[in-house]
Amino acid sequence: MFKVLVKRQFAEWFRGYFYSAKKNKMRSKAGIVAYFILFFMTMVVMLGGMFSSLSFTLCGPLCENDLGWMYFLMLGGISIVLGAFGSVFNTFSALYLSKDNDLLLSLPIPVRDIVAARLVSVYLMGTMYEAAVFIPAIIVYCIVNGIKAEALICEVWMFFIISFIILFLSCVLGWCVARISLKLKNKNIVTVIVSLLFIGGYYFFYFRASGMIRDILSNSQTYGSRIKSGAYPLYVFGSIGEGNVLNALLFTAVLAVLTALIWNVMLKSFINIATSTGRTGRVRYREKAVKEKSIFAAVLSKEFGRFTSSSAYMLNCGLGTLLLPAMGVYLLIYDAVPSILDNVFSSSGITNAGAILICTMLCLVATMNDMAAPSVSIEGKNLWLPQSLPIDPKLILYAKASVQLILSGIPMLIAVICAVTVVDAAGPVRFLIILTAMMYVIFSAFFNVLLGIKMPLLNWTSEIAPIKQSGGVFIAMFGGWGVCALMGGLYLFIGYNIGAAVYLLIWTLLFAAALSAYMDIAVCRCIIYHYLLA
Repeated sequence: MFKVLVKRQFAEWFRGYFYSAKKNKMRSKAGIVAYFILFFMTMVVMLGGMFSSLSFTLCGPLCENDLGWMYFLMLGGISIVLGAFGSVFNTFSALYLSKDNDLLLSLPIPVRDIVAARLVSVYLMGTMYEAAVFIPAIIVYCIVNGIKAEALICEVWMFFIISFIILFLSCVLGWCVARISLKLKNKNIVTVIVSLLFIGGYYFFYFRASGMIRDILSNSQTYGSRIKSGAYPLYVFGSIGEGNVLNALLFTAVLAVLTALIWNVMLKSFINIATSTGRTGRVRYREKAVKEKSIFAAVLSKEFGRFTSSSAYMLNCGLGTLLLPAMGVYLLIYDAVPSILDNVFSSSGITNAGAILICTMLCLVATMNDMAAPSVSIEGKNLWLPQSLPIDPKLILYAKASVQLILSGIPMLIAVICAVTVVDAAGPVRFLIILTAMMYVIFSAFFNVLLGIKMPLLNWTSEIAPIKQSGGVFIAMFGGWGVCALMGGLYLFIGYNIGAAVYLLIWTLLFAAALSAYMDIAVCRCIIYHYLLA
């Protein structure tokens, strides 16, 4: 039974490579091959190449200073972090929140077989991420220092030690996430916050990585002596890669004990967490008056509820809501940015380049809010519900556009007010920066609804399909970027000849004219939405 469960886990793992959730059918042979090639390019060429470059940067200088153990400590640490955080949510979802837990527990299958099969998938997921880091590290070390049998055996041994460290951390963190999730009411908002913190932390360390590496290489002896004196277990861990068999045995023994401990904890907690329904609050009934809403307000509230009920929807279509105010604050802190842009282009006779480019950048960030584009498709098989209501279809479409308009318009207003306070331009130019940016937000919201009507994707099995894979979302995102690039590029080529104020006024009028034209088209499309999309 264990082998059957493992085989099923692998089939679920690679289901997306063989089956298209967007089209609800099997992929063609060419499509399957293309997906596996893409997987290979991502894991081996992109990730493997990136960490191979990092390994070459670190290996030579550290080994010259007799600090090979520090090299393996650093690359092993990166492997652990990448593997653990890459598989922790897989542990949480695959082990505790799998949709077939109730079915499997109802069958005469030992719980240990279910847990073991799930842990195999967690182990392989973490090992896959580890391999992208540590295998290039071993290869680079052998190229720089030559191949030595004892050292190579210990390096491979260290690879498996790290894989079990990743498994241990993934299980512990996954268990913690599972326990916390039982106490939460709004898990989607928490998922969005955690994801944003992870993305922010990633980019923070990414942009500071080069400076940190230079500092380590410049002061490697100092850091090495501090680690030996203050964190000796880290030195013991790193020395395994240099061929220290005794330290490898020591870590193997410790990991064996920890693995046995976590196995027992998993067996005891699995049924409790997997079958738990989560926190249910006790509410005492209190009679109170309910304020009646207008039809539009009720539909708008429903659209906001749909948006906030899906973490995938919020993360993929609403990131601009946070980035726009952040960009405004950034401009207030680094208020010299407009002047720098003006100075860069002033030698070519281009005036007010900073004002136009900052307005363009704000519009570019606003394009990341495209929640109106998949709003029709995301109704899916429930499209008949709004169709069956005695409501003018125009109101439904306007409500879908209003969600994007509100979530983009308010942040854009904050950002553009911050921007005009630091831009060195005349009063009319500053006013038109605000007007152009706000008109772009309105233009984008209604145009995205039109794309959603024109290119619906209703036959989906996963909501990721309309959110990330529909043609409307693709055009909304990249088309918006193209419009912004055209707006900034044309000014730098010829637009500066007519002045910034006139140039911004022309774009404002273009957005308004396009908005007027396709709002009439959108009203006509309501007939399609109401009668033909079912």
